[in-house]
Amino acid sequence: MINELKVNMNEYLPLRDVVFNTLRQAILKGELEPGERLMEIQLAERLGVSRTPIREAIRKLELEGLVLMIPRKGAEVAKISEKSLREVLEVRRSLEELATELACQRMEKEDLEKLEKAQEAFRKAIHNGDFMEIAETDEHYHDVIYQGTGNIRLVQILNNLQEQMYRYRLEYIKDIAKHQILLVEHDHILQALKECHVSEAKAAMREHIDNQQITVSQNIKEH
Repeated sequence: MINELKVNMNEYLPLRDVVFNTLRQAILKGELEPGERLMEIQLAERLGVSRTPIREAIRKLELEGLVLMIPRKGAEVAKISEKSLREVLEVRRSLEELATELACQRMEKEDLEKLEKAQEAFRKAIHNGDFMEIAETDEHYHDVIYQGTGNIRLVQILNNLQEQMYRYRLEYIKDIAKHQILLVEHDHILQALKECHVSEAKAAMREHIDNQQITVSQNIKEH
């Protein structure tokens, strides 16, 4: 709930970014629940800040799809819908396959070593069982592949999509039964990239994303 929120001040970040990160984490962790209204005055009081950074944060959260602006009602935490999941994953599937194909052709030895390190960090996170750490190391694993494409435009588009995907990624990761499957899928993608097998790498990436959609869709229906 709102009264449990705490602002983690960071001397290197502007206040608006600190407030944005605080609210974003609260939504992703479920401290601010789907459908919950975001009252600027109340949030400002709870976080000990003015309404301006709250308003700016809500605007950014809306762009990420984490907040909805309801006419004559105001802002509320967006519900996780099957439609929005499908839309994001349809785009992600195509772009990740393209990224995988380009990475397969362009990744250097150093890039593959970075991906191996990213996978090892992901493996440790799975072992530790911290959902946020797993989500972050999973995101980093994919980011190394994006960087390996050498295509700045594609990296920018995928990074923007990562923000929209984070909530679904976390929802998937909360299913502990899928952790070992995730590890195997990452290993499969890594091996195909190391061997420069384009079709196998793309198929492995597609399966990786399809499995996420199936699981999260099922979770949404059950809720």
